[in-house]
Amino acid sequence: MFVTVEDFLTNWGHESGSTKKILDVLTDDSLAQEVSPEDRTLGRIAWHIVTTLDEIMGRTGLTFEAARHDAPVPNSAQAIADAYRSSSEAMVAAIREQWTDETLKEKKDMYGESWTVATVLDILVAHQTHHRGQMTVLMRQAGLSVPGVYGPAREEWAAFGGQPPEV
Repeated sequence: MFVTVEDFLTNWGHESGSTKKILDVLTDDSLAQEVSPEDRTLGRIAWHIVTTLDEIMGRTGLTFEAARHDAPVPNSAQAIADAYRSSSEAMVAAIREQWTDETLKEKKDMYGESWTVATVLDILVAHQTHHRGQMTVLMRQAGLSVPGVYGPAREEWAAFGGQPPEV
């Protein structure tokens, strides 16, 4: 649980950086990759990560310019990555300007439940991490190289002078 705004912003710096690395690998063609017709495509999951910043953080009362949660999914991987960057940067600037450490203790109505702002931030990070993991599976299926997030990906082991783990 975050107890200071700076704790969150430090963590968000790492997590949003990892998300940017993933989004930067996407191609326009890869956006259509799906597990099944009943599930979200890679592009829809990526866009969901982007628009969640508006959806979740807007419920806390934080005001900032972000890709709207009800905006249609772009057909361009670059547009998705750019929207994430600008939305994330605007969110960080708004937090620095509008919140103090005391804000993290405030309770907010979140989907019919009462959450502290600190809980909202924890869930925002976990939500993004969850969907990033889904994206990496679809990226592999689409033939894309997946960048390492919490350690080297298969393709990156050689740069560390090692062999990828045995399959």
